[in-house]
Amino acid sequence: MTNKEKMLAGKVYSAVDGQLLRELNEVKEIIYEYNHLRPGDSEGRLRILKGLLGHIADDEIIINQPFYCDYGKQISVGKRFFANFNLTILDEAQVTFGDDCFIGPGVSIYTACHSTDPAERNTRNEWARPVSIGNNVWIGGSVTILPGVRIGNNVTIGAGSVVVNDIPDNSVAVGNPATVKKTI
Repeated sequence: MTNKEKMLAGKVYSAVDGQLLRELNEVKEIIYEYNHLRPGDSEGRLRILKGLLGHIADDEIIINQPFYCDYGKQISVGKRFFANFNLTILDEAQVTFGDDCFIGPGVSIYTACHSTDPAERNTRNEWARPVSIGNNVWIGGSVTILPGVRIGNNVTIGAGSVVVNDIPDNSVAVGNPATVKKTI
């Protein structure tokens, strides 16, 4: 398997593989272009997002600039998607958003995993775990979502939370680590 195939399969791969580094740099150029569009250029934003992201359910997508991602193609968004300023997605694995997701400013979603052993970490080998976010989800400002997390449908994640475990449907979760405080 190539390192990209290993990455997409959730296996350990070399993060400094030439092909992966080339793709990362190509996406940085696209992101640079996106982040430097005039604020009123909604057609330009949509054009770039359609070429960058893996799946967009409809044209009712708004991702305020600046926006950052690693590959783009592993990101899938449902209908009527909205993300505020400074959304960062490290999409070494699939990141899936359902319909009617609202993302606050400064949200970070990570799929890349690194060893806690310094010697292993210094090899630049890593692995990735997908993140799944259901329908009708509101993620408050400055939330961090860690690799492998599944957030159910009809969920609110409170501002500043760090989501390290799955959050069930119909929940309000808050804190570090985020825990369910209320069922709706």
